[in-house]
Amino acid sequence: MNRWLSPALRLAVTLALLGMLAWQLDIDRLLARLGDLSPGWVLLAVLIGLPQVVLSAWRWRMTAHQVGIALPWPTAIREYYLATFLNQVLPGGVMGDAARAWRHGSARGRPGAHASTPSGAAIRAVIIERASGQLALLLVAVAAILLSPALRVGIAGLWTAHREAGSWIMLAILLLCAIATQWLRHRPWPPLARFGRDARRALLALSVWPAQLIGSLLIVATYVAVFLCAAQALGLPRSVTELLPLIPPLLMAMAIPLTVAGWGLREGAAAVIWPLAGLPAQEGVALSVTYGLLILAASLPGLAVLLWGRRSNRQATRLVRTPARGESAPGGHPG
Repeated sequence: MNRWLSPALRLAVTLALLGMLAWQLDIDRLLARLGDLSPGWVLLAVLIGLPQVVLSAWRWRMTAHQVGIALPWPTAIREYYLATFLNQVLPGGVMGDAARAWRHGSARGRPGAHASTPSGAAIRAVIIERASGQLALLLVAVAAILLSPALRVGIAGLWTAHREAGSWIMLAILLLCAIATQWLRHRPWPPLARFGRDARRALLALSVWPAQLIGSLLIVATYVAVFLCAAQALGLPRSVTELLPLIPPLLMAMAIPLTVAGWGLREGAAAVIWPLAGLPAQEGVALSVTYGLLILAASLPGLAVLLWGRRSNRQATRLVRTPARGESAPGGHPG
């Protein structure tokens, strides 16, 4: 029961957030806009998923190599597509990455896999690879806010209106960080020490961090490009310069692992961010929903990987269980 509590809670949070938005917005109008998407822009957005996955697989391979484990190109692309699809359909938005780390770490004996891939190193490689992407996204989001006068004014007004609550939240975060730092200083945790060592080698070392940063920025650029395609597909009357500062904060909201693939959080963030920039909330939510549908469509090759893997496993199971003619069946009886 406890194993399913967290996914069920995340699904409930997703449905609750989407329900609140549906109550506040004109759903009929939203559905009408979604039914009138431009097919050409939809196709382009889906095709952007290919370089996005290839770049992500390259970043994963580079990170795995830095921590001392092998990861062939075909395996990296196949597993990244599968992880992307699972992240879209399973609660939390990180279950696909967890499966990717587990499959890489338990790859002993599979064709094309390194015979001695340590599971701990594989898990750390995935965590570091994802951290690289989140750090790049954070840099882009901060730059977008700083470069957008409308967002700066809107956020300043929001802070002024809720300064006391914001101050208490920031104080609580700083206090928790201080407690955690002191606890770790007096009680060293070996897995965290190993993670720190690998993070320095695979993410922070002078020989690798420029490649990590450039690769992660390119991946963020593909996410932004899908958003811009979604805006064109919807026919939004906004220029690229108007939209660019608003997109990275939505991507940051998606990174919070509380819902299914960021659904609800992303739309809620759009309903807040668009009015801060002086734009209608309905427009931001329509763009956010369209983006969610496009990235789901772009992840569908991962479903093919999943189905093919299940078929291969069934065939392998039949080969193991079915004795050849003249051989003994399990238990010593003739087949």
